[in-house]
Amino acid sequence: MCYELIQLVIEKNNLHDLDTWIFFKWIFKTFVAVLLVTNTWNIVMGVFDITQSVVNDSAGVIISDTSIDIATVITDIEAKLDAMSVGGLLGLWFQSLFVGLTMKALSICIMLVVYGRMIEIYLVTSIAPIPVATMVNREWGGMGQNYLKSLLALGFQAFLILVCVGIYAVLIQTIAATDDISGAIWSCMGYTVLLCFTLFKTGSLAKSVFSAH
Repeated sequence: MCYELIQLVIEKNNLHDLDTWIFFKWIFKTFVAVLLVTNTWNIVMGVFDITQSVVNDSAGVIISDTSIDIATVITDIEAKLDAMSVGGLLGLWFQSLFVGLTMKALSICIMLVVYGRMIEIYLVTSIAPIPVATMVNREWGGMGQNYLKSLLALGFQAFLILVCVGIYAVLIQTIAATDDISGAIWSCMGYTVLLCFTLFKTGSLAKSVFSAH
């Protein structure tokens, strides 16, 4: 606000044409700035309450069941395994071993995306008073506006994550249409890779939608 006062004073031809009303303007801006900084936590929580209500309303529409029971997906699996040769069983074992290790690595990546978003929320909210205090300044006001856009992007990223999981759940259910054990394993892995890739894109997508940087 000291910087704002200096701007208002020197704006009128370097003090040659000074109006007293600018001090009332500065007092009003100071009052607004103090009010915003005092209610910073309420503003931040209000943004997340809005986004959380959107996520809660969409949770009942999007399918979130991604569990797979291989016995129900592929019927008569024991009979099909008995009919396979030793070479085919060894090949299937190597495939399942490789896919199993890959799925564990992908699950770690998905966990990093979800928990990384939570840590990012804590970090962004911890410095909220600094950008909020700049919102009434003409030159520095863009910092506060961009901060609010970043909050909206973080909040709606949860909605995008939920959409990705819903699409993944629908794709997983289509595996039941195949009778090929090897094909089902690779399809599950492919869909999980797709889920991991889309989850990594949710952050940049949400920021691009709200023009946050």
